[in-house]
Amino acid sequence: MRVKICGITQAEQAIAIARHGATHLGFICVPQSPRYLAPAAIADITHSLDAAGVVTKTVGVFADAPLAEMGAIARQANLSHIQLHGQETLEQCQQLLAELPGIFLIKAIRVRTDEDLARAEAYAPYVDALLLDAYHPQQLGGTGLTLDWKALVSFRPACPWMLAGGLTPENVSTALSTLRPDGIDLSSGVEQSPGIKDLILVQRLFKEIQQP
Repeated sequence: MRVKICGITQAEQAIAIARHGATHLGFICVPQSPRYLAPAAIADITHSLDAAGVVTKTVGVFADAPLAEMGAIARQANLSHIQLHGQETLEQCQQLLAELPGIFLIKAIRVRTDEDLARAEAYAPYVDALLLDAYHPQQLGGTGLTLDWKALVSFRPACPWMLAGGLTPENVSTALSTLRPDGIDLSSGVEQSPGIKDLILVQRLFKEIQQP
């Protein structure tokens, strides 16, 4: 199962979290976010991961950014994945994949209603994976708000999907017993403060999800 820890800001924590078992590390490329990291700082972390011999996926999280900007940052920071967390259209997703061959594209959908789930399914043929997050009127992610998991029981898109939104070591087992996502995404649920992760919580998370 994919396990993405998002909002990474420190190389030492990135290495430790990947060694604990994270398959994906997320870096926030949205300047308004308290977890924002400049492209050069992301590049320093991805180079540190390589130097340490750590193998993990590196995900840049964007929201309504120009295509050229995303491409430049992905190349500079050595990103393997791009996650779109804004109002990007199907056409923009197609264009991004055409312009950046080899990039893995995740489209995040903030879910409030059944219409949002239908919209997510419409993206499935045009992206590599979906991510369902909780809706917040001002914040794009990392809010600590949870989704209504029972409303997602029948969600079966045509591509892999990841569950986000208020996941913690305390509730992840319940989420995974209720749903069968292809992955999970955590940020605030394993933090001391925005961008500073709590490695004890990260350890507890992996202990929970590795239990039979």
